[in-house]
Amino acid sequence: MAAALRPDPLWSLVEPLLPVPPRRPKGARPRVSDRACLTGIVFVLRSDIPWQLLPQELRCGSGMTCWRRLRDWQRTGGDLIHFVLLDWLARGQQIDWSLAVVDSCSIRAVYGGDQTGPNPTHRAKRGSKRHLICDGQGVPLAVRLTGANRNDSQESLPLVDPIPALQGERGRPRHRPDCVLGDRGYDAAAIRRGLRTRHIIPCSPCVVPRMGVVWGGGGGS
Repeated sequence: MAAALRPDPLWSLVEPLLPVPPRRPKGARPRVSDRACLTGIVFVLRSDIPWQLLPQELRCGSGMTCWRRLRDWQRTGGDLIHFVLLDWLARGQQIDWSLAVVDSCSIRAVYGGDQTGPNPTHRAKRGSKRHLICDGQGVPLAVRLTGANRNDSQESLPLVDPIPALQGERGRPRHRPDCVLGDRGYDAAAIRRGLRTRHIIPCSPCVVPRMGVVWGGGGGS
């Protein structure tokens, strides 16, 4: 199971981008390897279990060890790792540009931080909001973190802009999906105008049953 969670091609991409492990005092407890931690991280993200329930039989260390390692990687080069993985998928024709989905999710901010704000749906308690745009297969193309009181419509275009230009097997690099799917919170004239200025041709918005509002896009970059 462990080998399937972190195949050699994935590890060969990620390993050069990881920070050099700090030196440990002589006689200290051995450090869990980065490759083992990557296995635990992928398992938790794919299974959606709490970090504390990471199975010990995977030999990845504790869930908190994997969580801390992921936190450290994000602080020292998470954006670069994300781009390299997107580039790898694009060259293997694994990015679905026919559709992109934009949405957000409010989360608690127990320890506070810069990107927090009063959550309008949770008695104004401090919280954050993740804004995410994914391709048609659920691959995250860009993500932004704001305070929980940030309106979704204000983050729609700032999510489209950071999508990196990715080179496929053939043709020019592209970074624009054919269409974008969002709920009613993203249906605004300013968003449609913004899409036009970004060379995305918006269609008349229409409500898709149980899904939301669709804007058509240009097929190119």
